[in-house]
Amino acid sequence: MFAMLRGGTARVPLLQAAAGAILILCVGACSGGGGGGGGGGTGSMGGGTSWTPGVYLPESHFAAQCAAPRSGTDPVTGQPYPDVAGSAVDENNWLRSWTNDLYLWYSEAPDLNPANYTTAAYFPLLKTSATDAQGQPKDKFHFTYPTSTWEALARAGMNVGYGAQFIALQRAPPRQILVAYTEPGSPAVMAPANLARGASVLNVDGVDAVNANDQASVDTINAGLSPATAGESHAFSILDQGAASPRMVTLQAVNVTDVPVQDVMVLPGTVMHIGYMLFNDQLATSELALIDAVNTLKANPTPITDLVIDIRYNGGGFLDIASELAYMIAGPGPTAGQTFELQQFNGKHPSTNPVTGTPIGPTPFHTTTQGFSTTAGQALPTLNLPRVFVLTTSATCSASEAVMNGLAGVGVQVIQIGSTTCGKPYGFYPQDNCGTTYFSIEVQGVNAKGFGDYPDGFTPGGASGATFPGCTVTDDFTHALGDPNESLLYVATNYAQTSNCVIPPAGIAPPAPFASIAIRSPLREMRLLRRDAGPPR
Repeated sequence: MFAMLRGGTARVPLLQAAAGAILILCVGACSGGGGGGGGGGTGSMGGGTSWTPGVYLPESHFAAQCAAPRSGTDPVTGQPYPDVAGSAVDENNWLRSWTNDLYLWYSEAPDLNPANYTTAAYFPLLKTSATDAQGQPKDKFHFTYPTSTWEALARAGMNVGYGAQFIALQRAPPRQILVAYTEPGSPAVMAPANLARGASVLNVDGVDAVNANDQASVDTINAGLSPATAGESHAFSILDQGAASPRMVTLQAVNVTDVPVQDVMVLPGTVMHIGYMLFNDQLATSELALIDAVNTLKANPTPITDLVIDIRYNGGGFLDIASELAYMIAGPGPTAGQTFELQQFNGKHPSTNPVTGTPIGPTPFHTTTQGFSTTAGQALPTLNLPRVFVLTTSATCSASEAVMNGLAGVGVQVIQIGSTTCGKPYGFYPQDNCGTTYFSIEVQGVNAKGFGDYPDGFTPGGASGATFPGCTVTDDFTHALGDPNESLLYVATNYAQTSNCVIPPAGIAPPAPFASIAIRSPLREMRLLRRDAGPPR
C-alpha cells in the first residue's frame, strides 16, 4: 500500500486572479480558509465527540464513521467497505487525531474545534503555517483526492485529460502557457488537434489566457486546462511553434493512460554512445516501462558509456520505483547492502513505523521487481554506470529528486543540467477515510550519507546549498524532447565529452522571473510509500 495526500474533491485550481503571482499551483482548496466559523470554544455536532483542546483520542476511535457511508465492495481489496454511519464531525475528529499522530510537523498544526468546519474546509487547515528562508510555505504539499480517482491513477496511470502536459512559464499577465509534452495516442496528438511541444495557449473557451485577471475568467481557464470529467469539451486558441497565426482547437477530455517512459534511444553522432530516455511519471506502470528501457539500451551493439535521464517534468511517484531505477543505473557495485533512502517520522515515532507497525528501516536499492506492473521477484537489469546525467526543471519533484539523492549517497556521480528542482524531500502514506484519500506530510527522506535537506531543491553547478555539478540551462521549447539540439540535452552530451558547459544552438535564454509550474494534479508531485506489497491505497 502507499502513502499520499490531497485536499479538495474535484479539480485542483491552477490559476488565481490576484495581485502579484497570478498563476499558482494549489493543493486542496485554494482559499485555505475555514468554512463555518473559527476554532474557538468547545462543542459537538452530529455524532461527534466533544472537543477538548490538546486532548486527542486515537484516530481508530473515529475511523470509517462517515457522513455518507459507502456501500458495496472495495475494488482494490475485494473486501466490503468498512464505512458505518457517522457525521462530518466524526470525520473531522479522525483528521484531527490522525494529523496529531502522523503529521511530520504535528506540533505546528493548529488544534481547531472539529464541530466548526466542514470536512472539506477542515483538512486544509491542519498543517503548519510556517515559512522557509525564501518566505515560501514550509508545507507546500497538503491535499486530498476522491479515493477512486487516486486508485485509478496509481494503479493504471490513468487520469482525466487530453494527453497534453501544459506548463506555465510566466505566472502573471502576460502569462505564457505552453505544451510541454504529449502522450502518444491521446486526443492531443490526433487530428484535428495535432498539438506538439512548444504550442502556446492564447485563449480558453473565449477567455484571454494571456491577460485575463478577474476570478471568473481565471476559473474558466482552470476548467479548460484541467478538465474534471471525461467527456467535457473546451475550445482553445493555439499558436503552434513557428506559426504566424493561431488556430482554434476543440479538445474533449478522456481517461488518458500515461506513457511514463518515452524516446528511449542511443543518441546519434556521439563518440561515447550516450543513452537517453524521457521519464515523466513514477506510477505503477513505469516499473515495466523502465525495465524495457534499460534492456533496450543494454541491447545496443556497443555498450553505452553514459546515460541522460530526462526528468524535467517528472513530479515523482513511488519511492520503490525510484529505488529500482537507481539500482538499474548503478548496478550492484556501489549499491550492495546500501541504503537508498531512510524515512524519518516525527519525534513521536523514533524507531517504529507508525503506519506499518514495523521497525523503521531503510528502503534498500531494490535488485528485483516489486510487482507494480510485472511479476514480483524478477532480477532487474543493470547498466553499471559510475555517473548519470539528469535533465531537470522546477517541475522535477519528490521521488525523482530521490533518485538523484539516493545515487549521490553511494558515490555515483550525478550531473545536473537544467534548473533548480522543486524541493520535496518528503513523503506520505496515502490514507483513505470515507471515500477521500488524504495526503499529509509524514516523513522526510535521507540518503545513505544522512542527507535530505533540500526543501528548496537541487541546483546545477551551485556554489552553496543542495547542489550537483553541472550547468544551468533554460528549458528549450523550440525543439522536441530527445532532439540532440534541444538545449538541455545538447549541453548534457557536450558536458559528457568535454566537462564544459557550452552554449546550445537555441542560445542562452534568460531565466524566468519565477519558477515555471507544471499544470498537473498534486497526485503527480509526491514521494509515495507502500504499507506492504499489495495494491495501491
